[in-house]
Amino acid sequence: MKSTEVAQYWNENAGLWTELSREGYDTYRDAFNTPGMLAILPDVGGLTGLDIGCGEGHNTRLVADKGAKMHGIDISGVFIRHAQDEENRHPRGIEYLTGDACVLPYPDQSFDFAVSFMCFMDLPQIDEAFAEAYRVLKSGGFLQFSILHPCFILPHKTNIRDERGLVRAIEIGGYYMGEEDVDEWTFSALPADRKHSVRKFRIPCFYRTLSEWINTLIGAGFIIEHTAEPYPDDETVRKYPSVQDAQVTAYFLHVRGRK
Repeated sequence: MKSTEVAQYWNENAGLWTELSREGYDTYRDAFNTPGMLAILPDVGGLTGLDIGCGEGHNTRLVADKGAKMHGIDISGVFIRHAQDEENRHPRGIEYLTGDACVLPYPDQSFDFAVSFMCFMDLPQIDEAFAEAYRVLKSGGFLQFSILHPCFILPHKTNIRDERGLVRAIEIGGYYMGEEDVDEWTFSALPADRKHSVRKFRIPCFYRTLSEWINTLIGAGFIIEHTAEPYPDDETVRKYPSVQDAQVTAYFLHVRGRK
């Protein structure tokens, strides 16, 4: 799959995704994935940062609120329009561009750090994306990113539930297949009537092993300095019942590499 095809999928998803996530239905993000990323983020106050695959700017804004001068880039022009509209309503000094993570339109050593929230697993050429992130970082800068966990979010995944409907185990397969696919789903927190009335997202997926992720990051020149696998505690599950399955196996992997 080419980047132009990926852009087409995300332009089709972007409007509805922005609407539903801003209504609070992206519960995995809000409950523990983004909070986990921010919890391990080094101090970025006064630094210049880039959010790669920024979407409608939700996480970009949160990092900007920590005192960073932020730039955001996304392959979907529709997402960027939504992000810019929010910047116009509530200015934070964020500069947005439509562009490809594999061909970043910035000079060498432009940024003190880069972040990427749930973008890289949707890219067909992760080696090019890591190389570009490395290029635009200053010496000593870092890249911190989150992805779907490559060991547990696989081409075949079935939740196994107990008599109460709670997930107690998962059945998985296809780890070594390296498949390219288009997944169709919507936010699990949506009420039943809403799930049946909204169009499902169509998401391009590129499955890679954990070793491929690590070796590609190292091959780009990064030194891995921190990893994390966030999960929701019991209090979070009481507030967001739809994320209970993320207590059983890791849904997300967080990695920080230093240049």
